[in-house]
Amino acid sequence: MKRDINIFEFPLNLGLTKKEHETEPGVRKLPDWLRKFGFHKSVNPNNIFRLNAPEYTMDFDEETGTRNADRIIEYATKQAELILENAHENSFNIILGGDCSILIGNAIALKKQGNFGLLYLDGHTDFIPSELSESGGIAGMDLAIVSGTGHEKLTNIEGLKPYFSEEHIFCCGNAETDDDEYVRQIMNSEVRYFDLEQLRNNGLRKTAEDFMNLVNEKKLDGFFIHFDVDILKDELMPAVDSRMEDGIDYTDLKEILKPLIHHPKCFGIEITILDPDYDENGIYTQPFVENLIQIIKNKED
Repeated sequence: MKRDINIFEFPLNLGLTKKEHETEPGVRKLPDWLRKFGFHKSVNPNNIFRLNAPEYTMDFDEETGTRNADRIIEYATKQAELILENAHENSFNIILGGDCSILIGNAIALKKQGNFGLLYLDGHTDFIPSELSESGGIAGMDLAIVSGTGHEKLTNIEGLKPYFSEEHIFCCGNAETDDDEYVRQIMNSEVRYFDLEQLRNNGLRKTAEDFMNLVNEKKLDGFFIHFDVDILKDELMPAVDSRMEDGIDYTDLKEILKPLIHHPKCFGIEITILDPDYDENGIYTQPFVENLIQIIKNKED
């Protein structure tokens, strides 16, 4: 990759509801965990930026029907400022979460720069209104929020709604297909939706090419990739908040990501939901880092 590389660390976990055995979700440790396994050293970025997150709470916001809305909005605003101050036209930006709610701040930064596409690679759609959420966790509804579905307080920060237009989004890899009401939400939108089976049938590389064609046809200013590690098969990556048995493997991941992240219009990629508390010895993280580096460096196996 010829462009400068920035790593942004956003260790936010306010979008998740903690499980009974947890003090707080461990995803806030993700950036430091990847550093421990050599990710930062291998990427060798030009710059590393970090925005520390507020302490974990489970406050319920009656107005939006979500947890920690005010803190997440405040963090998202600071996130966007940090990105806008430090990302430039010739940089590729690797953004490490945290949970999926970091997409909101990233989306605000992008909207302030123009109209961008979004390739949403995730084992879930995260496209539901708060009324359908059992937990109220914003990480489970972030795609809906950034495309304008939800309370104005979240969807219209600084009057920028929508941060991404539905017709400029590909949502790929959902394995939670048994719940008709859950799936119906995204089926009734303008988002291009490929559940896990459809993604396989269409082909991973072809899906990437179809998305890049959309970016060119719509004359978008660029595009961004959301990569939630729970899209990987459970046997490869069980260290996640909401495990799904089926998913893609590392060959699939390379098929879809390589052409995207090496495209000049790719602003960057966010990586979310890997929880070090569920991988104490790093047996899943080490191969994850190795494969990710191969993709970023455009190396063969």
